[in-house]
Amino acid sequence: MQYKNLGRSGLKVSQLSFGAWVTFGNQLDVKEAKSLLQCCRDSGVNFFDNAEVYANGRAEEIMGQAIRELGWKRSDIVVSTKIFWGGQGPNDKGLSRKHIVEGTKASLKRLDMDYVDVIYCHRPDISTPIEETVRAMNYVIDKGWAFYWGTSEWSAQQITEAWGIAERLDLVGPIVEQPEYNMLSRHKVESEYLPLYTNYGVGLTTWSPLASGVLTGKYSKGNIPPDSRFALENYKNLASRSLVDDVLKKVNGLKPIADELGVPMAQLAIAWCANNPNVSSVITGATKESQVRLKK
Repeated sequence: MQYKNLGRSGLKVSQLSFGAWVTFGNQLDVKEAKSLLQCCRDSGVNFFDNAEVYANGRAEEIMGQAIRELGWKRSDIVVSTKIFWGGQGPNDKGLSRKHIVEGTKASLKRLDMDYVDVIYCHRPDISTPIEETVRAMNYVIDKGWAFYWGTSEWSAQQITEAWGIAERLDLVGPIVEQPEYNMLSRHKVESEYLPLYTNYGVGLTTWSPLASGVLTGKYSKGNIPPDSRFALENYKNLASRSLVDDVLKKVNGLKPIADELGVPMAQLAIAWCANNPNVSSVITGATKESQVRLKK
């Protein structure tokens, strides 16, 4: 496993990381999570990603309990979570100072940790001034609840504004952005964000390298394996949007390349993302140990 700096920071993250989205709390319990997380560590993974919204907070509870029971040394791993969707109340979501502070404290309680290494603004909040969000994220860092902060699916303009505010107020700016990035979704990473890498040293922790499994080649028109993500009730709409003729044609076009290289489609797709020099870590998901071993 190779380790890269998270953007221009001194934090080292494994080039491949593990994310709890979909799996923890929906497909896996604590016992299964423990074996999967240990398999990740055995493969050199040190970076584990979560969010307050994943399985309505249950994903954080499972990850925290699993790490505690595994007896890992906290300084050996990098843990991140994301704040935006924390509940149904008017102040339980968004990036107000109130929700950032309360949401962070609630996430730490679920994780049973004193701090996370990285905390993200899970989406932009057009109803909250960016200055309020920047100040609140710096408060979280000053309290020692997180070491770094970042964004997820923000526009280049919004990230630039956040950095302008941080520099004007002598505060810490967002060191990392977490966008979707794969062979089928490239514009933000390869075009829109280009000025951010040189101007602010923003790194990327990208998600969905397999386009929710589409780039594994396991899906075809009308064929959804029963143990796959698209078989879950909550993801049937995503399946109908993803498994269209144009997309499946592109995936089929990649199969000869993978065959020529002698690697599975999934390995080709993940390696392609990791090869981008602006990507600090590719966040992967898995439900089986065999999938983790494939990604070593």
